[in-house]
Amino acid sequence: MKIGVVVIAMFGFGYLLVPLYNVFCDITGLNGKTGRVSVGEANAAIQADRVVTVEFVGNINSDMPWEFRPLVKSLKVHPGKLYDASFMAHNLTDKRIVGQAIPSISPGVGGKYFNKTECFCFTNQTLKGGEEKKMPLRFIVDPNLPRHIKRLTLAYTFFNITK
Repeated sequence: MKIGVVVIAMFGFGYLLVPLYNVFCDITGLNGKTGRVSVGEANAAIQADRVVTVEFVGNINSDMPWEFRPLVKSLKVHPGKLYDASFMAHNLTDKRIVGQAIPSISPGVGGKYFNKTECFCFTNQTLKGGEEKKMPLRFIVDPNLPRHIKRLTLAYTFFNITK
């Protein structure tokens, strides 16, 4: 009976681990997760006197036969203002491939203040063989970003999720 209770408790803990981790990351700002806001929520007081550099990085997982890169390496942004950037993906095979982009931001605490209104990472991306696609990103850096943070690096890694 005791072993059965232990097994059930272990299963429950394993099942709840991901939601608990997500709550922990939301509260602490760890893991570099970025936020998602609507265009209406993105309206904030623009800090014209402050500049933050946002760098963009594109990576692919080892089993992903795509080329993936940002079209602009970095932008100087004013917190509170809405900005656009784009990435380019190219399927290097002759087969249809479905990919999913996973974002991360560095320093990790910055993820709490980096909000996207539009992002290719919100949905799976499908590219036909040889197809090239421009992928939009629209974001705003929250004016509450701590003043000592002068640079944010937004990195995406594409994973092959073709079934």
